[in-house]
Amino acid sequence: MKKYLITLILLISLSACTLPGLSGSSKNNDIVIASGGITERQIVSEIVAQMIRHYMPDTRVDILSNLGSSVLINQAMISGDANISSVMYTGTSLTGELGLEATTNVEEAFWTVVNGFSEQYDRVWFPSVGFTNTYAFMVSRSFAEEHNLNTISDMKDIAEDLRTGIDSAWLQREGDGYTDFKIKYDYEFGTVTPMEISLVYSAVLAGTMDVVLGYSTDGRIDAYDLVVLEDDLNFFPPYDASPVTSMKILKAYPELEDVLLRLENKISSEIMQKLNRKSDEDKIEPNIVAREFLEENNFFEDASIIKLKDRKGYEKVLENMEALDKND
Repeated sequence: MKKYLITLILLISLSACTLPGLSGSSKNNDIVIASGGITERQIVSEIVAQMIRHYMPDTRVDILSNLGSSVLINQAMISGDANISSVMYTGTSLTGELGLEATTNVEEAFWTVVNGFSEQYDRVWFPSVGFTNTYAFMVSRSFAEEHNLNTISDMKDIAEDLRTGIDSAWLQREGDGYTDFKIKYDYEFGTVTPMEISLVYSAVLAGTMDVVLGYSTDGRIDAYDLVVLEDDLNFFPPYDASPVTSMKILKAYPELEDVLLRLENKISSEIMQKLNRKSDEDKIEPNIVAREFLEENNFFEDASIIKLKDRKGYEKVLENMEALDKND
């Protein structure tokens, strides 16, 4: 019994240390932003938090950091431990949280998650901040020039000789994973090594891998002078990035809508790649990267804003918000 109690105490203590804020203030209508473990999500979380503090200085804003996946971010919002996800990706949430089939149609993917998250989770999926972070095959510049590689199809004739490092999770994905890739592009790689995605960039730079699958906005693409091969058959679904809020927090703070809409199309894929590089390669903390970016752009004070009520396609979302208000 004594051993059991000690174990229980240790588990409770460990939970408190590894998941700070899970008893957090979101349930008191304070704003809590769920942030993932990857650099990109950390930077965008800081951008969103600092925008809110700039325009809503009397509002408490916390960041729930280092949630390792979209699943954990979604769970934090379901449980009420967070009420904003700083960045969600259409393709990931389409097949993940919504459990639907992948699509390569950008508009279809966007409006499906907008309406799906409204119906299923009582959340508002905002317009994209501008960048798309999709899976991408990449090689070193010297390897691309040696084999005249510009597109994924260009690898077909040499695929059986290629040493390929692939994100472990992608190998098992349905719809847009390796199994369906082989059908779409009509070839498979000679050697496939499952890897943590954070390791693939240095592997292809060092020459231990000929080609790797990474993220299209990773800062190491630029830092290592890697060549991203064009997805010429449009296999990978769109992964447009947007902030997502609970309807409850948006109703508690109506001014939050304008704050988030100021970020619409303000962070291109090229900009996001450079911001990621500053943090990953130059070792600048995400909060500083975010602050410098916002200060350079004057917190987008001159941004033109189109309210959600004035946008075609958000009618059902606003109806659901109104219905939620009546149910409350």
